Amino acid sequence: MARATAPLVRFVSGLPPAVPVLFVFGLVIIGSVLQSWGWLLLAAAALILVWVLAISWPRLTQSEKLLRLAVIALVVAVTIVRALPR
Repeated sequence: MARATAPLVRFVSGLPPAVPVLFVFGLVIIGSVLQSWGWLLLAAAALILVWVLAISWPRLTQSEKLLRLAVIALVVAVTIVRALPR
């Protein structure tokens, strides 16, 4: 996976460090606020977080892995709640 996404990793690493973080944060905030289609933005944020976790998995410590999995689980849970309202 790391080899297949190497061009994207190079592009993202060339950006200022705050840009990717603010992009994902913006997706989560806007996805939480939008009523009907906001869950799509939340799903996109979850996919980006899963991708980052997958390419960084070998270098992470156990606690870093658990924290990132918890954040992904939270975003996925909010996505499901937004996508399937009562």
